[in-house]
Amino acid sequence: MALKDIKSKIQATQRTHKVTKAMEAVSAVKMRKTQQAALAGRPYARAALSILARLSGSVHLSEHPLAEERNVKRAALVIITSDKGLAGSVNSGVIKAAVEALAESLPREEVTVYAFGKKGEEYFARRGYRVAEAFENKRDDVPRSVVKRFTKDLTEAFAAGEYDEVLVAYSRFRSTFEQVPTVHRLLPLSLESVTQLVQDIVPQKGKWSELRAPASPMEYLVEGAYEDVLDAVIPRLVSASLYHLLLESKASEHSARMVAMKNASDKSKEVTQDLTRKYNKARQAAITREVSEIVGGREALAT
Repeated sequence: MALKDIKSKIQATQRTHKVTKAMEAVSAVKMRKTQQAALAGRPYARAALSILARLSGSVHLSEHPLAEERNVKRAALVIITSDKGLAGSVNSGVIKAAVEALAESLPREEVTVYAFGKKGEEYFARRGYRVAEAFENKRDDVPRSVVKRFTKDLTEAFAAGEYDEVLVAYSRFRSTFEQVPTVHRLLPLSLESVTQLVQDIVPQKGKWSELRAPASPMEYLVEGAYEDVLDAVIPRLVSASLYHLLLESKASEHSARMVAMKNASDKSKEVTQDLTRKYNKARQAAITREVSEIVGGREALAT
């Protein structure tokens, strides 16, 4: 390879390194902001869990349309992926977990997909699933309007009997270098599912790790119609759960992209070093050849 070609490759690799390094820094900032948002909302989720724990002692909760256990014949799947790539295997892992969860229970004709993110929408649309709604996932935050729309559509359809179960496939943020594809049951609402959700929000270490769900729930005494209280509380619990799942997915996406860009930056640095050594060797060989030609020519003239 000519010296000019090697030098051009070195310059191109250095430019790539600058881009990946910048993307790594941006993703790191976005990941921290999203994680802080999830942790900042945890007191609300924990308070909601406390309310649900105390309401769980009442028969009224099990009879509520959004908490009613049914034989699952039809289901809705909320698939949370990203619109962008360069995030490692975070999207493919979520899609794989969702497909495995559905394959164990229902045929695709009985599954309705709600897609938050282009990757999930394209995958299920190409395979013949009915995609009821699709939302873009280009923003760095989680739009409250989307959460409200999702909650309204899912709760109304579940209460009307269109679905017997609502599942959410997302990427759970466990740490900066570990994201776990997870399928969470959103509806019917239960104490166990919300407890697991709140526990998943807690990092493995840190000042939030000591917070846990109430151990022994007690029943509230409600004055007035119990149904009115549940009709006001349960949709909010569903909305809070969905909001935190979206935040978890955002943190996982930014984290996975940060790690992917870091790996790309490290690799481009290695490639630059290898090309530089190759360039130096080729340049040294060219200089040695030129010197040899000069010496040979001088000796030829001397004779």
